[in-house]
Parts: sequence; structure tokens; C-alpha cells
Amino acid sequence: MGLSFGAKGCLLLLTACLLAVCEARTIVVGGSEGWHYGFNYTDWAIQNSPFYFKDKLVYSVYLLPNLHSYITCDFSDAKQLADPKLGGGLGFVVELNQWRPYYFASNGGNGRHCDDGLMKFFAVPGPRV
Repeated sequence: MGLSFGAKGCLLLLTACLLAVCEARTIVVGGSEGWHYGFNYTDWAIQNSPFYFKDKLVYSVYLLPNLHSYITCDFSDAKQLADPKLGGGLGFVVELNQWRPYYFASNGGNGRHCDDGLMKFFAVPGPRV
């Protein structure tokens, strides 16, 4: 006995959804601007969201552990992802491999880059639908 037209349609839709979940993007933070002082990365993140599970972000310098560290620009428990001098190339990639908020910031200028709110952003990956 073959599948009905409706069952075939549901199967096709399910297959398309599963394929969409598997297709991760590689996103250059800042786009053509790259990672430099004076560019507003919070606005960039808003314009380029949503981010999805398994997406890869290129150019981030520090990964902050929580929202409080992000708001206060507290780098004491932050993880340095790469030397800031590598920010001009494709030297490092962060994969959003957990369903949790990721907080990114630059600690350049003795913290000024984060404090003025331009060189920081966060991404909360979700499932693709």
C-alpha cells in the first residue's frame, strides 16, 4: 500500500525541515566592516539575527561567561578566543554549539571598547524551522 498524497506532503515537509536544521552558516562578525573600534556590533547583531544552533561566528575576541559580565564589561572570568591582532583575518571561529546565550566583547583600550557599548554583542542560537 502506497502513501497518500497528504502523507507524502508531510514526509517532504519533514525532510525539508531536517535539512534546514543541518545547514549551519558561517557569519563574519561586522560583515565587510570586520572587527574594529568604532563600529556598533550590537546593532550589527540585531540586524543579522536570528542566529541558529551550529552557526559559526568569525572575529570575536572574548567570550564572556554571563549577562552580568556582559553588562558591566567584567573580563575577569572571560575566555580569550584570540589575540586582538588576529581580528583582521579569518584566524578564529566560534561555533554556537549549545542552546545558551553567547556574550562577546573586545577588551581593547583598557576596557574602553566594551564600556562605550560598541564592541560587544550577544547571540542566542535557536533551532532552524
